[in-house]
Amino acid sequence: MFVDESERSGYLMAAVLIAPNALHSTRSLMRGLLLPGCRRVHFKTEKPARRKLIADKLACCDLVVNIYVARGKSEKVRSKLLPLLVDDAVGAGVTRLVLDSRDPVANGRDRLVIGTRTKAHDAGLVYEHIQSSSEPALWVSDALAWCHGAGSDWKRRITPITGTVVDLGQL
Repeated sequence: MFVDESERSGYLMAAVLIAPNALHSTRSLMRGLLLPGCRRVHFKTEKPARRKLIADKLACCDLVVNIYVARGKSEKVRSKLLPLLVDDAVGAGVTRLVLDSRDPVANGRDRLVIGTRTKAHDAGLVYEHIQSSSEPALWVSDALAWCHGAGSDWKRRITPITGTVVDLGQL
């Protein structure tokens, strides 16, 4: 499971489930979408035509994105969403959870929440923070978080691969 967040009229976390046998092809797809001189695909900076191309390609992939969203102060919301996301990962039999790295303090808060407020350890769930530039699967969660957060046509484009949407409302 690969997780990234987006902030737009709320705080949203996109958790992308990629089957181990689809991971290589998903990474290859994303690397193939890199523009010359770029280290990663970052949806916020892509032009609309490229966003459409990428979203449409992802909608045909063997993956599922679960969305977790709430409104309120970012870190408070994240501390409420992260345990739900981790519990769902454990329930789905996920063995590895990769979160987009933020900064050392924020990553530490995530580890504390996961370690103390979830059953990740008991379930044997390995979790880590990785820089998005080094993991193409995180580019997928970035793109899908952006699409869901943008709403309307963008959200419609990823409907075929959208799984659960959890909205906690205002916190």
